[in-house]
Amino acid sequence: MTIAAALAERSNNQCELCTSTDGLEVYEVPPVAEAHSDKCVYLCSQCKPQVEGQQDLEANHWHCLNDSMWSQVPAVQVVAYRMLKRLAPDNGWAQDALDMLYLEDETRAWADQALAEDDDLVHLDSNGVKLSAGDTVTLIKDLDVKGSSLVAKRGTAVRNIRLSPSNPEHIEGRVEGQNIVILTKFVKK
Repeated sequence: MTIAAALAERSNNQCELCTSTDGLEVYEVPPVAEAHSDKCVYLCSQCKPQVEGQQDLEANHWHCLNDSMWSQVPAVQVVAYRMLKRLAPDNGWAQDALDMLYLEDETRAWADQALAEDDDLVHLDSNGVKLSAGDTVTLIKDLDVKGSSLVAKRGTAVRNIRLSPSNPEHIEGRVEGQNIVILTKFVKK
């Protein structure tokens, strides 16, 4: 039996996080030395890109974790834990769910292993100074914002930045009331 077939059977052909049936795909929960259905989850086309960090998190969508975090499948528990950790700084409900979540020691070690690897991702400004979530940075160059007529002017302070979980060259912040992604090489702390 293929991994996809095993996951389809285990999940009743539903996303194991939100129960959607749209565009289901296998997601290998890192770190994976060898592919096996016990180390994978079945995710829909909305959950998978957000889990992989390819799309911004839609916090309202992730309320589904309040149910899926209680799954008996360790791989599902690991993904739910990691997503709640990513959501917790900006969403009180996610922190509350994390406080309630219980994981076996082996499952928690698995979940924390990739989070520790993510912590190795360092965001540096144009001068090589390490950036942290919540910092205030200043633009060092006029930047055209793609998809709008906005030009972010040199010297503009961007407060309370957010760090990209997957790309050390990207940060997010608000400029003139609009959330934008900024390359770290164009800011200084």
